[in-house]
Amino acid sequence: MEINDALTPLQWAEKGCRVLMATFEPEQLPPDRFHYHQGVFLSGMEQCWKATGNDDYYTYIKRWVDSLILPDGSIRKYNSYELDDIQPGVLLFNLYEQTGDERYTKALHTLVPLIKDWKTNASGGFWHKEKYPNQMWLDGLYMAGPIAVQYGHTFNKSEYFDLMAFQAILMEKHTKDPVTGLLYHGWDESKEAVWADKKTGLAPEFWGRAVGWYPVALLEMFDYLPNDHKDKPKLVAILQDLLKALPKFQDEKSGLWYQVLDKGDLPDNWLENSCTSLFVYAIAKAVRMGYLDPSYMKYAWKGYQGVIDTLKLDENGHVIIGNICIGTGIGDYAHYIARPTSENDLHGAGGFILMCVEMSKAEPHHN
Repeated sequence: MEINDALTPLQWAEKGCRVLMATFEPEQLPPDRFHYHQGVFLSGMEQCWKATGNDDYYTYIKRWVDSLILPDGSIRKYNSYELDDIQPGVLLFNLYEQTGDERYTKALHTLVPLIKDWKTNASGGFWHKEKYPNQMWLDGLYMAGPIAVQYGHTFNKSEYFDLMAFQAILMEKHTKDPVTGLLYHGWDESKEAVWADKKTGLAPEFWGRAVGWYPVALLEMFDYLPNDHKDKPKLVAILQDLLKALPKFQDEKSGLWYQVLDKGDLPDNWLENSCTSLFVYAIAKAVRMGYLDPSYMKYAWKGYQGVIDTLKLDENGHVIIGNICIGTGIGDYAHYIARPTSENDLHGAGGFILMCVEMSKAEPHHN
C-alpha cells in the first residue's frame, strides 16, 4: 500500500505500537522471558502513552509486566547474569507510580542491586554476560545505566549514580577511536575473546546499533542524574563528541546510517534502520535538552525522513519497518554484513517508536 506522507511523527509512533499490538497479545511478546527486546519496545510504547494519553498502551505494558512479575515481586524467567535482562525493569517505575502496587518496587529491589555484585574486569567494568568474561559491550550501558540511575533517584541511593557514571566513562575511554570519534562495539581487557585485538582488546568494527545504544543510554541517565554530579560535565562532553562525529557517516542520499558505520564505501555494506532511529532519537533529544546545538536537527530530520522513506504498509494498513539487523554479537566486518534483517523486530520497532515520539517534540521541520 502507498505510504501517506502526511502522517506526523507521533502518528508514526502509534503505528509502530499498533502493528505489534495487532501481532502479539502482550503476554506472548517474544522471547519468552524478561528481556530487553520487549523492554525497549515497551519503553517506546510508554513514551507514546505519555505523549498521547491513550490508555491502551499503558494497559498493554502492564499486562506484559504482570505476566512476568509475580505478586510477591519475584521475576519469572530472567537471567540474573545478563545485563540484557536487567533493562526491562525500567518499566516498573511508572507502573508503581500509577498503581502503588508494591510488587513493582519489590521487583526493582530484586533486580537493580544485582549490579552492585556484578562481575567486572580488572578495571571494574561490567561483564556483558556471564559467558563473556571481561567483555564490555556498548549495548551494556543501555541495559543497566538508565534503570540504575532512575533507581538511585527514586530510592535516594546515590551510589548508583557513581557506579553508572564510572561504567560509562570507562567504556568510552577504552572504545573511542580518536580518528573517527566513533566507539568500537566492545572491549575485552583480557584480550582473550576471538574478536579482541591482541594489543588493545578492542572489537574490530563500529557497529551501528551498538553505537546507538550508548548515547541513548547517557541521555536517559541524564533524566535522573543530578545536574551537580561530579561526573556530569565529563559525561556531557562524551555525549557531545560522539553525536558530533555521526553526521560525517550519514549517507548523503538516503539520510540513513550504515550497518558498519565508517565503511559506507564498501559495496556489500548496507543501510540500517535501527541504528538510524537511535541516532536520530539521541541527536533530537540532546538538542531538546540543551546539550547540542539546534543546527544538528537537520541531520535528525534527514535521518528521520530516511527511515520513513523505507516503510511499507501491509494490506491492513499496518506499518512494516524493515532493514532492521537482528540481534548481533561482536565480530569482524564479514560477521556484521552477513547478519539477516527482519521486519517489525521488537528492538528495531522500539528504536523507531522512541525516535518518532522524540521527533514529535521537535520544532516543525520545513524543507
